[in-house]
Amino acid sequence: MTDQRPPSSRTHQDAKAPKAPAWLKPTIEFAPLGAFLVTWLTTKDLMLATAVVMVASFVAVIVSFVVQRQIPWMPLMTAGIVGVFGGLTLYLEDESFIKMKPSMINTMFAAILLGGLMIKKLPLRAVMGQALEMPERAWKLLTLRTAIFFLALAALNEIVWRTQATEIWVYFRFPGLMLLTFGYFATQMPFMMRHGKEKPSE
Repeated sequence: MTDQRPPSSRTHQDAKAPKAPAWLKPTIEFAPLGAFLVTWLTTKDLMLATAVVMVASFVAVIVSFVVQRQIPWMPLMTAGIVGVFGGLTLYLEDESFIKMKPSMINTMFAAILLGGLMIKKLPLRAVMGQALEMPERAWKLLTLRTAIFFLALAALNEIVWRTQATEIWVYFRFPGLMLLTFGYFATQMPFMMRHGKEKPSE
C-alpha cells in the first residue's frame, strides 16, 4: 500500500527526532557526577576530578545529540557552566570555582522558575506536564516551592564548601545533593497526587 500522507506531512514526521531510550536521561545526568566521584575516590585529586567531569559533561551532550538527533539544551547549559567554572579552577589552580558550581546551577534553576512565574509561564509544567496534570494554581505553588528549594540548596552548598574540608564537600556534592533533591520531590508527592485528581484549569 502506498503512503497516502501529503509530502509535507511525511517530511515533518520522518524528520522528527527519535524517542529517547529510558537509559539516556539518567546516564546524561549522573554519569559525569559518577566519573567525578570515582576519580576523587581513587586519586584524592580535585583538579584531576574537575578535568574528568568537564570531559564527561561534554561527552554526555554528544551522546544525547547522537541518540536523539537534537540539541539537548539542559545538558548543554550544564556542560557550559561546568566548562566555565572547571576551566577557571584548572587555569587559576583555585578549587573554590568548581565548588561554587552547584550554587550557580541551583541559583540558575531558581531564577528560571521564578522568572517564569513573573511572566506567567510555568517551566516546571513544561518539564513534568506530560506525566502529571494539575490546575494552574497548583503548578504555580509547586513552582514557587521548587524555586525556594533550589535557592536553599545553593545557600547550603555555599555554607558547606566555605566551612568544611574538601572531602566532606565532595560527598555533599554527590550523592548528598542528589539525595536531598530526591527527598524534596518525595515530600511533594502527596501534594501532586492530591491536586492531580482535580480538573486542570483552562
